[in-house]
Amino acid sequence: MSYAPFADAAHPPELREIAEAVTGPGPGGTILLSGMPGIGKSTLLEQAAQHARAAGHRVLRAVAGPAEAALPFATLHQLLRPVRDAVTELPVRQRAALQGAFGLGETGDPPDPMLLGVAVLTLLSELATEAPVLALLDDAQRADRASLDVLAFVARRIGEERVSLLIAVENGDSLTGFDAHRSAFELGPVEPAVAERLLDRQPRPPVGEARRRVLDESEGNPLALVELAGTVASEGEPGAGGAAPAIATRLVRRWGDRLTEMGRPARHCLLVLALSAADPAEPVLALLPEASDQMWATAESAGLIHRTGGRISFRHPLVRSAVHQAASFEERRAAHLALADALKEDPDRRAWHLAAITTGPDKDVSAALEHGAHRARRRGGYAAAARALERAAELSVDRADHVRLIASATEMAVMTGQLAWVERLAALTRVWTDDPVPLAVAALQTGRIMAFTTSHTAAFRQLIAAARQLTAGHTEGALQALSAAAVIRFYSGEESQRDEIETLLLGMLGDPPADSLPFTARWLMTVAGTLDSAGLGPELPHLIATAEQQPERLHLLGVAAWMLDETGLAIRSFDASFALWSSRGPLPDGLGGVAAMTYLEHGRWVRAQALCAELAAVADTYGLDHAAACAASVDAMALALRGDTTRAREQAARAWSLIDPSESRAVAVHTHRALGIAATAAGDHEGAYAHFRAAFEADGRPVHYQASTPALPELAAAAVRSGHHREAADVIEYATRSGDSRSTRARALLLHSRALLADPDHAKTHFRAALALSTPSDRPFEHARILLDYAEWLRRRRRIAEARPLLTESLDVFRRLGARPWAARAQAELRATGTQVAAAEPDAFIDLTPQQQQIAHLAARGLTNREIGEMIFLSPRTVGSHLYRAFPKLGITARSQLRDVLLPTRGKRRPPDR
Repeated sequence: MSYAPFADAAHPPELREIAEAVTGPGPGGTILLSGMPGIGKSTLLEQAAQHARAAGHRVLRAVAGPAEAALPFATLHQLLRPVRDAVTELPVRQRAALQGAFGLGETGDPPDPMLLGVAVLTLLSELATEAPVLALLDDAQRADRASLDVLAFVARRIGEERVSLLIAVENGDSLTGFDAHRSAFELGPVEPAVAERLLDRQPRPPVGEARRRVLDESEGNPLALVELAGTVASEGEPGAGGAAPAIATRLVRRWGDRLTEMGRPARHCLLVLALSAADPAEPVLALLPEASDQMWATAESAGLIHRTGGRISFRHPLVRSAVHQAASFEERRAAHLALADALKEDPDRRAWHLAAITTGPDKDVSAALEHGAHRARRRGGYAAAARALERAAELSVDRADHVRLIASATEMAVMTGQLAWVERLAALTRVWTDDPVPLAVAALQTGRIMAFTTSHTAAFRQLIAAARQLTAGHTEGALQALSAAAVIRFYSGEESQRDEIETLLLGMLGDPPADSLPFTARWLMTVAGTLDSAGLGPELPHLIATAEQQPERLHLLGVAAWMLDETGLAIRSFDASFALWSSRGPLPDGLGGVAAMTYLEHGRWVRAQALCAELAAVADTYGLDHAAACAASVDAMALALRGDTTRAREQAARAWSLIDPSESRAVAVHTHRALGIAATAAGDHEGAYAHFRAAFEADGRPVHYQASTPALPELAAAAVRSGHHREAADVIEYATRSGDSRSTRARALLLHSRALLADPDHAKTHFRAALALSTPSDRPFEHARILLDYAEWLRRRRRIAEARPLLTESLDVFRRLGARPWAARAQAELRATGTQVAAAEPDAFIDLTPQQQQIAHLAARGLTNREIGEMIFLSPRTVGSHLYRAFPKLGITARSQLRDVLLPTRGKRRPPDR
């Protein structure tokens, strides 16, 4: 009853395209194959594997199953088990991360998700140097979430590798993280002519009315065709008319009927096999007869299993379901108990087998699941930990344990990014208790995950409610809720939210001196925009110095420093935080875009774009639209500054598509600024003015209390060139009256804006005051822009001698940064002064892509491809490929020449990133 030989006939275009994709001469990629059960996905995977093996490729394969869905990295372990010896050749930290995920080696902090992804990518890349690699995953919708997250990471970064991923998933099941970076094939029913040929090739092809019924009932499903044809041959007509159930249901019923004809011992063995992993361990195999046993021959002739050498597997995943459904509870209980007894050395699997047959409270099984959850968490398997804790709660003996375990499950579910799951667990808390503390904690967890989505108003209300409930006697929990609410306030820019946070905070803590407030309170006040009360600024240098081994605190301090316009301190803090390689779990930081914006302002544009890419990758994996929008808006700004206006607009469009501008004013303003900069670079000053003006309300108020201020000089410059002088002056006047100059930087921005719009006789005073306050080391582009505007004003007043050095300095900065439109403008101004400007020698470094720039600079510092790959989450082979393409652009032929070209030796220029 096999239809495998007819795969070529059933889906010829798909098979040809897949075979060409996985065995072609170019780099690999990711192919997603979807279709209803029985449509031919597994057969196509096998055919692709055969093509790949014939072409000399290494094939790795995993079949996901329900027995391992609750075990972290089980599917990944199955996939990589044949190459486990190669894991020992990985760099130390990558090897430790991968072994930790598999429960090997020492237990400690959960492995960094990005480092774990790099480890698998490096492993596959190294294997591909010997022969191209094809990794197959069947029934992906059943795989554990941790494995899918790693494979999604690999899929996004395959790049130039000779590695292909071929993944089969049932229709209607989406694989989060695989939406992009892949080709997709959806298998539909076979054509009538193909169905006819498939029937003709069966051992006893049906004829007449029976044939018509088989063709009608199978609906073009190859597995159904074969099964129904076999039923007709042995039992007569396939159906009895009436409304037909779904094909999968019909097939399961037919296999169930065959199972009832087999003896109890055979059903028990098949059930043990069905409840086991796809690749059963030795203790499980010991429960089953040898592959040569007659029982297996009977099961094979019934179309239930395949025997390949000594390996036994179900003919189709639906057979596994049929075996399970056909068994009585007592039969399932006996099989689970047998497996639990056999797996005493594997406590996690044992716990789940016991849990499957436990119908009431059981303290021991609940405790076993809780211990398993702790192990899963240490390995980075947050979804598995949450599932185990949820089931442990169901089996707990008393109410207090139930509430505690559900709370822990909710916390772990937050780390998966699955809002619906978190909301369901929070609802269970409300069912089991009316204690305000656990209820508030559940609300806090729900609000945390909602903050990554676009439901900011609802998230804020949830967090504020949680903070109120936790105020009495649970100050730290209340401060956590308010901190999360402050992040939402930052993005929303909603003034009423700031007032609500401040009122609640002062009601909880009173009105003590700022320096006596807890750090968390001062931090959240800074983020929320209640800066006058926080008083954090003067202490930042000391706080950063004393937090040198605390990466999470350093990150928070970096955010606070940026909010206070202390860019240099923010950079120092972020550099120290990232250098410690701290793993804070798989979710992005709530203010992940802040670090990227800090590096952008600091002139480290390549680093900024690299951080945007990392944030976008994590956001895509977990479906966190708002985090993805943050990354896109900052990246759009970086691209616009470089003069890459097309890609800047593309990224801006992506940001717009992911947010509600009224709920995320910060991202909206950043996106408007990116589009305004792109319009300026293209010479469209009217369009630029419209975008910069959108950063302010009709009456001149800033749309966002922090993000709008940097747009002031951009607005003024565009207004002068587009005839909107008066309107822009009203905005600047509003900013002056409102005292929107709480930092030195803000005052410099305001003075620069006033200089651009001032009467010619008064502009000089404003320009010079702006330059005096500007800090070129902290924000080189902003400083160079003041120099350029001032120099233009001087030249137009024929003060050539004063203009030239300013133009020369600004040109040098723009060239170093790669700000091509502004470099061209400074160069034109210099020529207008009569200065002979040497044609800038082509800046080969700037011609590299941002990623090539980062790789070239790291290589120039002596880092190996492996070390570079680990730092920027690429495989060594991809790093080498980027360098290979960069060498001709830089005019060099060897890695040893990078140092002379890029590093600042004997006065040579320095690349714009470090």
